[in-house]
Amino acid sequence: MRYFYFSLNIQRTEYLRYYQGSAARVVVRAHDGRTLSIPAINLRQFVTHAGIQGRFRATIDENNRLIALERQAD
Repeated sequence: MRYFYFSLNIQRTEYLRYYQGSAARVVVRAHDGRTLSIPAINLRQFVTHAGIQGRFRATIDENNRLIALERQAD
């Protein structure tokens, strides 16, 4: 397993594109500089009235598949 840490600040109106299906993936830059493409559906659990903000940890398996996505304490 590999772990990638990244921060997001997506406003609610911007996330609506993902939620409505017009964009399927969210591309983020991890804190170590690597780029990750995460299925937008995996972020739905973190949407608040303001959008999605915070630090996250993505767990990726040996086949580069997302295993878990967790919000980290600030």
